[in-house]
Amino acid sequence: MTDGWIKSSYSGSNGGQCIEWAPARAATTGTVPVRDSKNPNGPTLAFGTTAWTAFVAGVKAGDFNA
Repeated sequence: MTDGWIKSSYSGSNGGQCIEWAPARAATTGTVPVRDSKNPNGPTLAFGTTAWTAFVAGVKAGDFNA
C-alpha cells in the first residue's frame, strides 16, 4: 500500500484492468477516490460513499456481467 491506496481484490496479477481506492480518504471526506493502478499520477475519480457501496454490491451480485 502506498499513500493509502489499495489495489482492488478483483484485480489480477497479470497487469490487466486494475483499480485502486483509498479507504482512509473515504472515511475522512465522505467520497471514495478511485484511480487506475497502472497510472497512479493520472486522474482520480471521486464517488459518494452511498453510490460506491451500491456499485460494489452490484459487482458482487453480477449485475454488470456481459
